[in-house]
Amino acid sequence: MNRNKLEAASEQGIITKEQVEGLLRFFEVEATAAEINGSEEPQRFVRSFGDVFITLGILFVSVACAQINMSSVYLNIIPLLLLIATTEWLVRVRHLVLPGIALLISTLYFASQILGLSLIDYSLMNLMLLTALAGLFYWRYKIPFTLMPIALGFVAMVSVIIDIDITNAQYLFTIYGLCIFAVAMWFDSHDRTREHRFSDSAFWLHLIAAPFIVHGVMVSLLASGSGIPFKELFMILFFISFFLVALYVDRRALLVSSLSYAIYAVISLSKTNAFDIENLTLLIFAAFGAFIIFFGTYWYKIRNSLLSKTEHFSLSKYVPEFIER
Repeated sequence: MNRNKLEAASEQGIITKEQVEGLLRFFEVEATAAEINGSEEPQRFVRSFGDVFITLGILFVSVACAQINMSSVYLNIIPLLLLIATTEWLVRVRHLVLPGIALLISTLYFASQILGLSLIDYSLMNLMLLTALAGLFYWRYKIPFTLMPIALGFVAMVSVIIDIDITNAQYLFTIYGLCIFAVAMWFDSHDRTREHRFSDSAFWLHLIAAPFIVHGVMVSLLASGSGIPFKELFMILFFISFFLVALYVDRRALLVSSLSYAIYAVISLSKTNAFDIENLTLLIFAAFGAFIIFFGTYWYKIRNSLLSKTEHFSLSKYVPEFIER
């Protein structure tokens, strides 16, 4: 229904001019909702370029404040309080999500400066305070992205509590990733139609779970002393399995972190004298680009054709329905 038809109906006295504008707004909202519901991973953190513009302003101010030499702890509190006040205005009042993400990251940075937190020297109490701050941010503003720093905070706290060097215990990455993935699936299972905030929350958790899972498995396979034969073949099999899991739960975000390792595995398997290695690498990158384009376009058709027979499984009640679109 377009404006011309509605105005023609108004001229014939069928509807009033006020109703024309109301109906146009109604159809616009319905079209936006239909577009969101028809997407497998709808993202609602950008409404217009205005959000991007405001976010750039926040980043400029935050970077400038971070470069100012603030010798006193009390001086670091000033930008933190300003950020909180700005968050109340832009997120609480105006409901802007992308600027809220930038404000959260900036707030956590200045809070870490006040606590004296660094990547080299940190304490469990400081990690708890920062994670609690992120938790308060989520409770107050309900921004799904906030779950990502919360998850990272819990990972850091557990690592400190068990007092283990995760660089020498790569399996911990996989365990962390699987735990985050389980929480993400809990959110997804409560929003199978991908219409509400739970779906957005699950997206960010899937995005952080994937690198943990893939890195832990791949580093274990690549370790020189692992003694696993045909490592590259196992990498390919793992990537295929990961791809099927992503299809099953209908989350392409899971594939992002596994692509780099898959490319490495294919290059290792495909080394041959028939091609110069530089050209071979470019061809493989092109092949993966075509892979992404093809599966990105026909994601639903492939998901429905490969996994529709699993819709009677008990686990399928926690994932989106297998409907070809």
